Amino acid sequence: MHPSAQRVQTVLNELGYPGQVVELEASTRTAVEAAQAAGCGVGQIVKSLVFRLDPAGEPILVLVSGSNRVHEKHLGRLLGGTLVRPDADFVHAISGYAIGGIPPVGHKTPLKTYIDEDLLQYETIWAAAGTSNALFQITPPELVKISGGQVVNIK
Repeated sequence: MHPSAQRVQTVLNELGYPGQVVELEASTRTAVEAAQAAGCGVGQIVKSLVFRLDPAGEPILVLVSGSNRVHEKHLGRLLGGTLVRPDADFVHAISGYAIGGIPPVGHKTPLKTYIDEDLLQYETIWAAAGTSNALFQITPPELVKISGGQVVNIK
C-alpha cells in the first residue's frame, strides 16, 4: 500500500473505524473518476476541500458531495468570514496530502471540518484515502463521527 494510503488506514484504525482503504488501478482524483472507479453515483463521493477562512487565515476542511459545489460566499458568511481557495502548496502543507487524494481525517494540522448536508441522504459514501487512486467506503453517520465535522448547508 502507498505510504499515504497506509497513513490514512492507520488513522482510520486508531479512530475505531473498521473499514479498509482500497487502492484501485483507475484514478479517483475527480469526483466523476472516483464514482466510476467505485461503481457509485457522483453524489456519493466525498470531495475534501481545504479553504482558508479570512480574516484570521484559519484553514478549514469542507467535505462536499461530489455532485455539489461550495457556495463560498454563503458558507463564508455562515462561518463568520470569507472563504479563500488556497494554492496547492498551502493545501499540502496543512493537510499533508496532495489535492485529489485528501482524506477527511489524518491531516498534519487539525482542521475544523464542515460536512455537506447532502451527503447524509446516502446509505454509503466514498472518501479519498491519501492518494489519487485510493478510497474507503463509509456511512454518513460514521463520517460525521470520525471527522468531528459539523453538518451544514454548503449551497
